[in-house]
Amino acid sequence: MAETQKSPHSGETHYYPEEQVHYVWDPEIEPSLTVSPGDAVVYNTREVSDGQIRRDSTVEVLDTLDWSRLYPLAGPVAVEGAEPGDTLEVEVVDIHTVGWGWTAVIPGFGLLSDEFTEAYLKVFDLSPGDHTLFREDIAIPIDPFLGTMGVCPNVSDKPVIMPPGPFGGNMDTRHLTRGSKLFLPVQCEGALFSCGDAHAAQGDGEVCVTGIESPMYSVLRFDLHKDRSLPAPQFQVPGTLTPKSEGAGWYATTGVATDLMEATRDSVRAMVDHLSREYGLEPVEAYALASLVVDLKISEVVDQPNWIVSSYLPLSIFR
Repeated sequence: MAETQKSPHSGETHYYPEEQVHYVWDPEIEPSLTVSPGDAVVYNTREVSDGQIRRDSTVEVLDTLDWSRLYPLAGPVAVEGAEPGDTLEVEVVDIHTVGWGWTAVIPGFGLLSDEFTEAYLKVFDLSPGDHTLFREDIAIPIDPFLGTMGVCPNVSDKPVIMPPGPFGGNMDTRHLTRGSKLFLPVQCEGALFSCGDAHAAQGDGEVCVTGIESPMYSVLRFDLHKDRSLPAPQFQVPGTLTPKSEGAGWYATTGVATDLMEATRDSVRAMVDHLSREYGLEPVEAYALASLVVDLKISEVVDQPNWIVSSYLPLSIFR
């Protein structure tokens, strides 16, 4: 049974039962917990492989992953009074990593999957501190967030977790850190909110398909807006977008093409080349590092027929 206690805020604080997870979106799953608007929930979520990858794992583990166990989500949590057409507000009150994490290049996945066909795995120590080391001279800022937060879509086909949708889900939006607020369009009675897939670090784009995947402690507070209807998620960030990367400048590569995805690939290819040439990284290491720290930005979409996508590398990571 989930535990509940009084919170110093207006609502109660609930403790989500860690053993209760699900792997698909399904409106028929019974809620593990029911809360009122204003209540907070304390979570301890699993890393995205659901324990298949461990601290001592080697790259061979990627060949035997049970894909039906990926994306274990804590939920659903029902919010009293939530109805289709409402907006659920989710505030990230607190969040921090729990010990360790991993990143991988998984054959067949990622922006440059045709070019990086060999598996790669790196495990990180996430002991208390502001950074974790990719290499002795490359320090990645720890800035945790939940990669997947969503309400249950009102569908009958029970979709897997990986693709996001208008209901939220696997958005991998790195700015949903402590103090942020996420607004989700409710599609089912009770909202049926779930979360997981936490990352200790990630660049905008998550180009190799993983951030630093890690177990996570978080506290989320829920509110309900009956007079607000959204077409897709929206969010609010309390301060600067990259506070742990500012101060040392950026290096950017660009891609220019008539297709935004191809411009994105060209931009990332150029960044992989830059990281390999300037910092002595193997191409697969450069690709993985780009997934963890490089931010993709659409620089221009109005000067037809060519669009520009830029990849921004924070120079603050280099010691």
